[in-house]
Amino acid sequence: MEDVSPLSGSELFSSLGEEAIARVAVKATTARLERNDVLFSEGDEAEDLFVVLTGRIAIAKSSPDGRESLVALMERGDIFGEMPLFDGEPRSASARALERSEVARVPFSVVRAELDARPAVLWDVVALFASRLRATDDNLADAMLLDVTGRTAKRLLELSGDSDVFVLPVTQEELAGLVGASRERVNKAIAAFVRLGWIDQTDRHYRILNRQRLTERAR
Repeated sequence: MEDVSPLSGSELFSSLGEEAIARVAVKATTARLERNDVLFSEGDEAEDLFVVLTGRIAIAKSSPDGRESLVALMERGDIFGEMPLFDGEPRSASARALERSEVARVPFSVVRAELDARPAVLWDVVALFASRLRATDDNLADAMLLDVTGRTAKRLLELSGDSDVFVLPVTQEELAGLVGASRERVNKAIAAFVRLGWIDQTDRHYRILNRQRLTERAR
């Protein structure tokens, strides 16, 4: 792996120092993925963690009847698949590419060696897990306190970032998985936003026309 900047900016590796990051990068390999290529599935044994170099990766959970819920979207610099490094358990979710993507595959053994040499860095690991736990708490609160329309508004705002004009990085079905509702109910919510003049939407191209009202609806 030649470009170490995604590792340097990631939550887990940023505190290791340049020399340690270089040692990790030497052992890392690059995986190139097309849309819907699966990196790993729920229940798989794990020997590597991953850092997104380009593109987007969906972290998903599946129900026994085959329905999929997107737990998170991973973008450049985001790290995922690290949990089995610390608990030795199989994969708790699946990971697949939402678009053409590249990820760095880092063996657990390499990361473990660097952490063993710098145990103080484990505080950054704790911070990483704490931030993930806070995000989980927020999602649970959304599921309990917000209706489908409110959750749809919140996800659209999150996916838009700071721009009022954006291209939805997921399909309608995947957006429904992020919201935690059926595609029909999410589409109905979007149609309501269009009718109210809060957004303009053509296929996956969106323009936010009234961010204040959309934000109020997401609370």
